[in-house]
Amino acid sequence: MDPSHPSSALTLSSSRPLRCWAEIDLAALERNLRLIRASLPPGIRYVAVVKADAYGHGLQHTAARLMHAGADLFAVANVTEAAALRELGPGWPILLLSPLLPEEDRALADYDLAATISTADEAARFAAVGAAAGKRISVHLKVDTGMGRLGVWHEAAPELYRIIRESPHLALDGICTHFSSPDDDPEFTAEQRRRFLAVLAQCPGLDPSSTVIHADNSAGLETMPGSSPFNAVRIGLLQFGVLPRINSLLAQVRTEAVFSFKTRVGIVKALPEGTTISYGRTHTLRRTSQIAIICAGYADGIPRALSNRGAVLIRGQRCPILGRVTMDQTIVDITDVPGVVCGDEVVLVGRQGGGEINVVEFSRWANTIPWETLCSVTKRVPRSYKTALGT
Repeated sequence: MDPSHPSSALTLSSSRPLRCWAEIDLAALERNLRLIRASLPPGIRYVAVVKADAYGHGLQHTAARLMHAGADLFAVANVTEAAALRELGPGWPILLLSPLLPEEDRALADYDLAATISTADEAARFAAVGAAAGKRISVHLKVDTGMGRLGVWHEAAPELYRIIRESPHLALDGICTHFSSPDDDPEFTAEQRRRFLAVLAQCPGLDPSSTVIHADNSAGLETMPGSSPFNAVRIGLLQFGVLPRINSLLAQVRTEAVFSFKTRVGIVKALPEGTTISYGRTHTLRRTSQIAIICAGYADGIPRALSNRGAVLIRGQRCPILGRVTMDQTIVDITDVPGVVCGDEVVLVGRQGGGEINVVEFSRWANTIPWETLCSVTKRVPRSYKTALGT
């Protein structure tokens, strides 16, 4: 069946067809995890980063599949995400990457979470939670080696390490840092790595066999020699099929795209040469044209930056965006694509026929990064999950 034909469009129910939707291929996600794990050195733990609703893919669906596929630990941004993840079941380690507000501290005990710790004040607060709950609170010491964001400054890290180790109500389960420019500044990344290793050398009693030591994500990972203390890697967009820079150890892992973004043709009409298009009249037709108005706009996640710049796929062919993207509709040129009718599938990100627009290209059109693109597809866009078993 032609996937662009209206009769093959996905539906939430037989009476309500989808106007704009995202397809999430969970089988591809599972295959990606297996490929990544097979490419890592033995003993390296897989930290699945699923913050921001799993980068727009849907937290609970994707995390459940990653659990099934064998992720070792999950990382989220905040308590709200952690609570949603904990609903899937007890026992899975969950790391909070962002700082907690004081009124959120109790959640560490209630949901059995690990906190990222940057200050002595946090150490005192979390220890108080542990004392009140009669348990040790799991923490990962964050070291600022040059990101200038979270973490204790690397020169002061050994003292905070000592404070944590001496507390009877804190369990130091991890130490980490964050590279600021792994994609484009290898020299500074190497300096950050050197600083972090120097901190680890000043932490007496540190046991890598019982402590998760992580600095790398899929973009920054270069080598993990046998003598390296690093024993975990944070995997974010790579597991969703967005490839890292070519120098990364994981650049040769050809993961599959998990995310597709689609809509449908609302109307088709002819307009004469010289007609101006959309708000601000920023495009003028240079010929008599067939245009399609598609059922998605910036309220769905098509950035206004794609105005007069981006393209979509209809019947497997690229159709340029004309004029400004509007809130609920976008206008595209279909003059060179015969047979387009109301209801046809339109691919914003993904494949159709022999054509493809991947999330990296889509993001470049918008002068942004894939992380922002995926997180910007709004809640108005339902997610449809393909759940066939991975192979």
